[in-house]
Amino acid sequence: MKRWRRALTIVVRLTPFLIAFLRDRRRWILLGRRRRLPYEHHERRAQRLAATIASLGPTFIKLAQVFSARADILPEPYLSAISRLQDRVPPHPTEEIEAVIAAELGQPLEAVFAEFDRVPVAAASLGQVHRARLRPQLDEPGPEVAVKVLRPGVEELVAVDLEISFRVLFVLNILFPNHHVRALTNVVREFSVKVREEMDFREEAAHMAQFHQNFARDARVRAPRVYTELARRRVLVMEWVQGDKLDRLAGRFASGELDFERLMETLTEIYLRMLLVDGFLHADPHPGNILVTDAGTLIFLDWGMVVQLSRSTREAILRLALAAGREDLDGMINGMYELGMIDPSISRAEIRDAAAEVLEILQRVRELGTRRVQEMVQEIMDTFYTWPLILPRELVYFFRAAALLEGIGFHYDPRFNGIELARRVIRRMRGDLLRATAREPVEVARGLVDEARTALHGVREVLRRAEREEFRVRLHPRDVMHGERFILLQVRRLLLSVFAVGTALISSIIFVALENVWLLAAGLLIALIMFVVAFFIPTHLLENPLRHARRVRPPGEWPAMR
Repeated sequence: MKRWRRALTIVVRLTPFLIAFLRDRRRWILLGRRRRLPYEHHERRAQRLAATIASLGPTFIKLAQVFSARADILPEPYLSAISRLQDRVPPHPTEEIEAVIAAELGQPLEAVFAEFDRVPVAAASLGQVHRARLRPQLDEPGPEVAVKVLRPGVEELVAVDLEISFRVLFVLNILFPNHHVRALTNVVREFSVKVREEMDFREEAAHMAQFHQNFARDARVRAPRVYTELARRRVLVMEWVQGDKLDRLAGRFASGELDFERLMETLTEIYLRMLLVDGFLHADPHPGNILVTDAGTLIFLDWGMVVQLSRSTREAILRLALAAGREDLDGMINGMYELGMIDPSISRAEIRDAAAEVLEILQRVRELGTRRVQEMVQEIMDTFYTWPLILPRELVYFFRAAALLEGIGFHYDPRFNGIELARRVIRRMRGDLLRATAREPVEVARGLVDEARTALHGVREVLRRAEREEFRVRLHPRDVMHGERFILLQVRRLLLSVFAVGTALISSIIFVALENVWLLAAGLLIALIMFVVAFFIPTHLLENPLRHARRVRPPGEWPAMR
């Protein structure tokens, strides 16, 4: 019963927004032109959407945080509205939290902790953190620790919410099989895996250990030490770290205790190394998750969600970046295919236009020099929304980190130039980047042999199909659009004409049987209207604007407006 009540709550609260989005694309959902609404209207709707998501609880708040960087699915101002959602909730009753800790550790709190602060220092949708002190050992005071506890009942709630979400998406994919619905489904599917990992604190402990290993030789950065003997699925005990959040360093910069430029260079280098060298990226970047100690060491917190990149993915990202740097359109397109950014149904000609648009944005950045990273990223994101491109999740989280770093830099210095800073850091890291993506000769040879074997198999398949006359010619929708319109027009005319003739015949039969002249007149009038409809309504009412690869928006129409 509770499951059905929860499903009804979700559907009732989100359906008005779903209908509004569908009507934005077609005024009458299945028929009509795209609605052109003022940007202020979308801003008001975005605020209502954010409030509704917040009211639906932890699953949807966490999911909204993922969508806040997916400009290939949602445009502005919806991204800004949901990105401001705070993952903060009232603390859970301490008695229940203590019961979870005792059950997970298999002993009472008093046996493990000498002190335990019943008031949490932080409370989020999935868990909350309490400050404590371990019991003394060998006559030495126990160390201060942070105890992270999963909120009771949150696993069941997330499971129910995800089940309901997948059922709704299943229906949407049947009714509206387009690029945005497919992308939405993929994001929710990936989120369902990640959020389950995030609710197992043993995974977080493993992530922190991996980060320690990757940066073992770098004294500038670390993560809190985990007490592995006290790490459980729903409880994680780690060292208590004292430090200032990234957005609260103004006093230390003003006093000269910290060097602003050096700190920003260090942060940029760390994120580039995580993305392109280690392939192990912190996936929840925000100022509250990065502390700066009194010694100037950076402490990365909250390792529940990470993104791991294979070497081939890192190589593809680097090749795409290098191709963009030398303005090589074909190289950019090949990189997009390697990263899975292109829907297989899209023609290469269409993708050249999309790649050219991204290249034009980068050229403008080079010419102006002082453009903000966030502006550049937003323009590239708008390109993903305009074209049916799929934004790789690895780049989603990296773009989020880039926006965070520039936001911090701009907070302290309005003249901060994140693009120029990134260029300096990349030039300094060039050797590390090349070594990280370089392959051993044996590995290269093995790859060439595999590619040759694949190519030979492809040639054999082509010859086999040629012998059996099984070749198929595939035309892209853009190339047959005019023919499609003509066929739609003729089919529409034929069907409506048949209905009109049938209506006229039925009316005549009724007139003969009942001798009712009004029924005859009404039937003939309906038949006449059908004939008029058949020959004068424009064909665009039968088209699906999401079916074709490019959806062109008139200049100034949402979401291009700022």
